[in-house]
Order: sequence, then C-alpha cells, then structure tokens
Amino acid sequence: MQKKERISTLQVIFMTMLFEIGSTPLFLIGGTVKQDSWLAMSIGAAAGFLLLLLLLWIQKHSSGQNLMNMLTAHFGRFSGSLLGGIYCLYFAYQSMRNVRDLGELTAMTLLPRTPVSLTMLLFVLIALYAIWKGTEVIFRLPEILLPLVLFFYGVIVLLLGIMGAIDLGRLLPVFESSPGMLVQTALPDILSFPFGQMIVFLMLWSLWDKPGVPYKQSLVAYALISLFLIFMNIVNMAVLGPTIAGISQLPLLKVVRTLSNLKFIERLDILVTIQLFIGLLIKMMLFFLCAVKGISVLTGKREQWWVFPVGAVIYGTSFLARNYTEHIAIGLGPSLKIDPLFQVAVPLLLAFSILLRRTNKRSSPQKRT
Repeated sequence: MQKKERISTLQVIFMTMLFEIGSTPLFLIGGTVKQDSWLAMSIGAAAGFLLLLLLLWIQKHSSGQNLMNMLTAHFGRFSGSLLGGIYCLYFAYQSMRNVRDLGELTAMTLLPRTPVSLTMLLFVLIALYAIWKGTEVIFRLPEILLPLVLFFYGVIVLLLGIMGAIDLGRLLPVFESSPGMLVQTALPDILSFPFGQMIVFLMLWSLWDKPGVPYKQSLVAYALISLFLIFMNIVNMAVLGPTIAGISQLPLLKVVRTLSNLKFIERLDILVTIQLFIGLLIKMMLFFLCAVKGISVLTGKREQWWVFPVGAVIYGTSFLARNYTEHIAIGLGPSLKIDPLFQVAVPLLLAFSILLRRTNKRSSPQKRT
C-alpha cells in the first residue's frame, strides 16, 4: 500500500511563493502599457486573488479530494475523466514551456556551446528523479531555495539603488493609459500568467497535514509574492525605461548588466540566471508532478508508472517551437488566451455544481416532511 504523502504549513507557504516567482521577473509583464505596466500587473494580481479565493472555496467543499476526484464527482465518470485527461495534458504542456525556457536561458547565459537538447534533457531527468522520490521531497526544496532567491533579489535591488540606476521618473506620467486599456492588458493575459497558474494547487492542497484548507497561509503567501512581483516590474521599468524595456527580450538580464560599471564585482547576470533556474525548475517540477498525479488518479496506477512516460512527452514536445522567439510568441500569445478555460471557466463550473448540490441537500429534508 502506498504511503499517504503529507506537506506542512511552511511548505505550502514557501512553495506558493516560489512557484509564483517562477520565470515571471524575467519578462516585462504588461509591457504594452509601458510605464503603467505595474498598474496592469496590480489589476491582474487583484483578479488572481479573487480567483484564489474561489479555488480555496472549492477545495474547502471538496474535502480530501484533488482536482481529478472533483471532476469525476461533479461531471460524471466519463466526462470527468475526459476533462481530467485534458488537464493532465495542460499541466504537461505548461511543464514543457518551462523546460524550453530553462534550455534557452542556459544557452544564452551560461553554456552557449552546449546543445539546448542536452541541457533540457538534464533538467527533465532532475525533475523526473525528484518526482519519483515523491511529493514530500519536492516540497522540501522551497524551504532551502526561497530564502536564497529572495536574498539575491534583494542584493541586486540594493546594488541598483547604490549605483543610482533606479529612476522612478521613468514611471511618469502615471495613468497615461486609460483604465479600460489597463484592464484589457491585465485580463486575461496577466491573470493567466502568472497568477491563474495557482490552479495546480487544487491537485496539492488535499495533501496538507492539517484538517481543512490552508486558507490564511495561501492568501498571505499569494499577497506577499504579488507585491514582490509588482515591485520587480517597477524596478525593471525604472532602470530601463518604457522604450528599452519594451523591446528587450529578457529585461531583467539587461537590468542586471547595467551593474557592470561596478569594478569590484562582475558577471552578476549569472547570479540572476541561477535565481531564474531555481524558479523555472520548481515550476516545471510542480506542473510535471500534477500531470503524473492526475494520470495516476484517473488510471488507478501508481504514480511511478507514469513518471517516465510523462517525462518523455514533456521532453519531446519541448522541441515543437522552431526557435525561442516562436516559443515566447506562442506562450505570451495564443497560450494565454486558452489558459482561462482551465484556470477560470472549469473552476466556475465546479463551484456552480457544488452550490447546486448544497442547495439540493438543504431542500431534500423539507420535501420529505
């Protein structure tokens, strides 16, 4: 009999924060509204907070169940399993995107002569080994890695401040974009990435080692990391300005390279690359893990049965985009338009089904009397 896996409160908080960081600081989220990008990101974070409340409410009324169990319970065995299978493909697809990001980032910064295919294979094998060892192993990683990541981000911001590279005047004028434009930029794109990706925790909250749902812990972690991501968006814009930031493929790396004038330290871009590696690897692992868990629940087979096949699919599909530019264009384009179906539409249907069942249960005793 397979041992029941459990995760602690601290692990829930740290994993939520590190998962949300992921690769988000690497890009200028909401760059279409230029210096108002941080406002658009704030709107996206607020919408994500409401979505998180919905997801926690669903988990509260589906005690002990993960997303796959919920889908089969509310939509029937056949339809629920079919939808669950599609979710597993979605999780695998999101994991693949992070694998490609890891490979391309390695080629651009650390190992330009090493084939991308080899570096991506190594990252998939690392994730595969961790998932094989179990969920508890993966959730221990943020306890070590998150403080390290936040410390190094703090060092970078401190050095930028010492150099005088942060010019808040580049954020002016505020509200140059109309409220409608800000909302249009934030929804659904910024909601989908990164905030809506909290959908994965419907596969994981049921593993919490305490009764109930980690409401307070998840909301506090989400609020803190949202403020951090908005702050990093402001830093990117305040250092580069809207024009340069808007045309930069990887704005954060360009920001860090402005520190090259410091004579006592060099190649800080490697530091930020390692931080991004950590965020991307954790996010890739978690999506990979959820794909494996989902298939395991649907088929009734142990998770170890599916680790290698899912890993092979993730690795193989990471070559679908011909180059990194195409990969980014798909990820920040069509992919973001499909995400709300998985992140918002289905959870709303689940919430409606739960409400309907609760209403029927309340009315049943009255009918019998």
